[in-house]
Amino acid sequence: MSDRPNIVFLLNDHQVYYRHGWDSGPKIQRPHFDRLAAGGVVFERAYAACPLCGPARRTMLTGLYPHNHGELKNDSNHPFDREVYLDILADGGYRSYYYGKWHAGEGTAYDHKCEGFSYPSYNNPYTKPEYKEYLARRGLPEHQVLIERSFWPPVRRDGRKNPMQAGKLYKCEGSWCNEHASGLTVTPTESHEAFFLADLACNKLRELAASESDQPFALRIDFWGPHQPYFPSQEFADLYDAEDIPEYGSFRDDLSSKPEIYRTENNYPLSENGKLIIPNPLPWSEWQKVIARAYAHVTMVDAAGGLILDALDELGLADNTLVLWTTDHGDGLACHGGHFDKRSYMPEEMVRIPMAIRWPGGVEPGQVSNRLVSNLDVAPTILDAAGLRFQDEVDGASLIPLCTGQDSEWREDVMCETHGHGEEHIGRLVVTERYKYVANKGQMDELYDLDEDPYEMVNLVDDPAHSDVLAEMRARLREWQRRTEDDRSAME
Repeated sequence: MSDRPNIVFLLNDHQVYYRHGWDSGPKIQRPHFDRLAAGGVVFERAYAACPLCGPARRTMLTGLYPHNHGELKNDSNHPFDREVYLDILADGGYRSYYYGKWHAGEGTAYDHKCEGFSYPSYNNPYTKPEYKEYLARRGLPEHQVLIERSFWPPVRRDGRKNPMQAGKLYKCEGSWCNEHASGLTVTPTESHEAFFLADLACNKLRELAASESDQPFALRIDFWGPHQPYFPSQEFADLYDAEDIPEYGSFRDDLSSKPEIYRTENNYPLSENGKLIIPNPLPWSEWQKVIARAYAHVTMVDAAGGLILDALDELGLADNTLVLWTTDHGDGLACHGGHFDKRSYMPEEMVRIPMAIRWPGGVEPGQVSNRLVSNLDVAPTILDAAGLRFQDEVDGASLIPLCTGQDSEWREDVMCETHGHGEEHIGRLVVTERYKYVANKGQMDELYDLDEDPYEMVNLVDDPAHSDVLAEMRARLREWQRRTEDDRSAME
């Protein structure tokens, strides 16, 4: 057995914010994430470095904010001109494996000394030969769903009928599997991409356990879900009764105290001319059905991740393996007037993320941390556990000292940034234990008291009683920009 831990990194995509279901409705069930957390540390105040896939995923490869690694938007394909932790692991003696979505810029994980299953950009696992082979091996039919609601218009811009129609069967056969829809998987649960990836990962773990090699391994699994489309199978859909889901706290926000960016929306029938219709065209009774499927999708992806945790236990690998489980960013589902998907605004729904680490023998179990952490810290943490480090300075920090009680001077605030999604917008966010400030270039700034106003309904930026808080938060943001060499003039 190696004296360095094996590393398993589970990454969900675009996961609905934990507050959904925690206030008064049904809690989103994540039993396998919860058991991982119980065996180590769960971070209750974890944030995304950017509320957008490509920039956040490049951040988790480099430990850098987007303004430093250069991948500012999805598929902008900035060259990989900064160190990537996958390369460092491989050069440092790890066998490195990667299964799932890439969407971090040009190339694939194969370009960074990994084996596994990796295709360029966002892509679609359901169209790949490896998926077809999996189905044949397991005796499964191709994944198929019953559409319940489509947020794409009935007729496309080219005049053709949209293939996603409520009440119709549908297969994810496009170049990207990111349909804006909800419904039910009608084929066996195991036909879903999450279980395909889990199967690939578990098979590799069995191979590694049988090899009896002393060389440590790093295995990363990037699920496509619970990003929309929300297509759980019936067994997971049955866990949630839509009628039990109370109206979300910011659903009726009229956006009168919000910057213009909160009004951007392109989904059908929620928008007109690219702007959110207020009040929302869909009654809450219809949103309940969509949200129930989103919750069930989270639980289904959790179950797939649970298979990997089970394999670690069954193969005797768990005791020498650090497991980190998180997501790239949140989901704006039903928030602030009733959005679907995400844009360039940065409410908690978009930037708060789940995160937990388990490392038997390295991290004491049963810890709950409320310190401000970020997926900016993922790569430095993985390298630290492996006894490796970036050569250059990075913006993130290893969580290992925090997990082991060795860092009593952890940061008291954290920054998040956006460079727009679907529109040009530059925004910077800084959050402390209580307050949150968002600077929006050319638009209204935002200040919230998260203790008193957790749904961010009252913008305090023009409140004289909070002028001192505003000045402090702006100073904190300037300090983050100074430390990370963020060009403040870009905000002016």
